[in-house]
Amino acid sequence: MNIVPNRIKPPKPTQDLEKAKRDLDEFGICLIDRALGTEQLTRLRNRLYAAADDDVRLKRPSSSSGGDHDSNNQRIWGLLNRGQEFVDLVEDPRSIELLKYLLEWPFLLSSISANIAGPGHDGMVIHADQLFVPEPWPARPQGANCFWLVDDFTADNGATHVAVGSHRLNRMPKDDAEAESYFVPLEASAGTMCVMEGRIWHRTGCNVTANERRAGIFAWNVRKIYRTQENWFLSLNPLVRQGASEDLLWMLGYRLDTFFGHVNGYDPI
Repeated sequence: MNIVPNRIKPPKPTQDLEKAKRDLDEFGICLIDRALGTEQLTRLRNRLYAAADDDVRLKRPSSSSGGDHDSNNQRIWGLLNRGQEFVDLVEDPRSIELLKYLLEWPFLLSSISANIAGPGHDGMVIHADQLFVPEPWPARPQGANCFWLVDDFTADNGATHVAVGSHRLNRMPKDDAEAESYFVPLEASAGTMCVMEGRIWHRTGCNVTANERRAGIFAWNVRKIYRTQENWFLSLNPLVRQGASEDLLWMLGYRLDTFFGHVNGYDPI
């Protein structure tokens, strides 16, 4: 029987990708220290909060199928269409290398969105990102989240609660109480990049601050056999596709590893 100790702390942030890969094996999660430089982080934060304000003004949908619990949490969708700053994130070679390690190449970018937990947010439902996969889960993850901390994540402002090591159980929690017994807050500085494999139990924490918003950008990626959450062929701005790197074209499904997804026998581009 696979026994995982309760309340394991997340690994310390590192800039060593080989150490990060070992952390993914042991903990199911890794943190890349200072992945975003000061200027890049400032541009990204400004662009994200401007997009959030635009969504409020235009009354765009801001929740995700009930999983976000309350109106104090805002989702911003379709980030590849909202600025080059977001395209730069998914094209980051460090992110791609770590995702290749978990998912093999080519993998698919399933979606990229932001989650802003505002004051009074009461937390998200407990879940694992690959809950669509029948249990018991395979020995290797079927998806992985790469996310970037736009603001500091603290226990008070809604830092993600993570059941470190739960990937080794290869299943969803038996009930919420079991997951609660494993959870620790993922506290780290703005500019940190985190990769978390799809079997890890987690949720957005409660924001009990008076006036802090906590923003993170989440890119969910899957093995090539799965359908993506975002239908890139309909939603993606053609200008983004035209300027995409070769890696990103593979991640969006515009290059063919097998014969599936072709257009009259050719790549769909």
